[in-house]
Amino acid sequence: MIHRKSTKAVQVGSIKVGGGAPIVIQSMTNTDTRDTVSTLAQIHSLAKAGCEIVRLAVLDQDAGEALKIIAVDSSLPVIADIHFDYRLAIQAVEQGVHGLRLNPGNIGARWKVQEVVRAVKERQIPIRIGVNAGSLEKELLEKYGGPTAEGMVESALGHIRLLEDEGYDKIKVSLKASSVPLMLEAYRKIHEVTEYPLHLGVTEAGTVSSGVVKSAIGIGTLLAEGIGDTIRVSLTGDPVREIPVALEILHTLGLRQRSVELISCPTCGRTQVDLAGLAEQVEERLAQLPPLDKPLKVAVMGCAVNGPGEAREADYGIAGGKGMGLLFRKGEIVARLPEHELLAALLHEIEEYVKEHQKR
Repeated sequence: MIHRKSTKAVQVGSIKVGGGAPIVIQSMTNTDTRDTVSTLAQIHSLAKAGCEIVRLAVLDQDAGEALKIIAVDSSLPVIADIHFDYRLAIQAVEQGVHGLRLNPGNIGARWKVQEVVRAVKERQIPIRIGVNAGSLEKELLEKYGGPTAEGMVESALGHIRLLEDEGYDKIKVSLKASSVPLMLEAYRKIHEVTEYPLHLGVTEAGTVSSGVVKSAIGIGTLLAEGIGDTIRVSLTGDPVREIPVALEILHTLGLRQRSVELISCPTCGRTQVDLAGLAEQVEERLAQLPPLDKPLKVAVMGCAVNGPGEAREADYGIAGGKGMGLLFRKGEIVARLPEHELLAALLHEIEEYVKEHQKR
């Protein structure tokens, strides 16, 4: 059993990062962000593969403007990747992104940092400080005689202080390098001195043949040591290919269960049961299941519009109504129950399935 360090939790849209939450898988689009159709199509493909958060490059104001459409229509929380220009960061926040990747020390005067912090405070969205060995500050390269773990940690702590001085602590941190030993050393050192959630990755890892190995060793080693809250496997080419690798790393370490899918609707004005509470409790139970070699689909639906249909498509499911709901097994209604009995009934069905599965 891997013991993970308790870190602060930040919320990226609907996804919790840190604070004991499951390891989150991220990726980055390689489309032109200004091309909203292609970008959204790639985001959809990433989500279908199992990605949970997506990052987009914001190169100019036109790309920033496109975020307004992307953030609304994206099936994943969207993080805007900003370099140097504080105005693009503020624009991205105004367009509705769910997070920023920004190094506050690289955007100039302190008042610019204050403007960005003011914007993220209003929306309560996190900032990821991303230190890269290949772009370490000149003074740190001179101080340490090149890119070192010590220099990377000092850079990260400097950026963190700039945000903390403005009273902001919704922060994630990454210290990436193309050298796996350097990356490992840097993360181990930052892990000792901060409680902010860590985003793991080997940058510029290469093509599938080399990048998979580097990522599995770098990311996997740290995860096995209990370090890390969210990961990205960086591979040259189609980012969708990154997701199965990330899933396999997590599965191999016992940090992600394979072939268990939870479907739950986002809730709306028609919902008349505590769907969020039900879904959270079911999700918690599913995360505790042993590995299953046969896909298991569970549906937790909140109303009579799409609920019964989605629940019937699942192995097990519930569809809520006004103070009551239906329990489904393999597409058939097996019980009509009061709301307070739905959770126990659904969990009982899942547990019986697991017991039967383990006998085989």
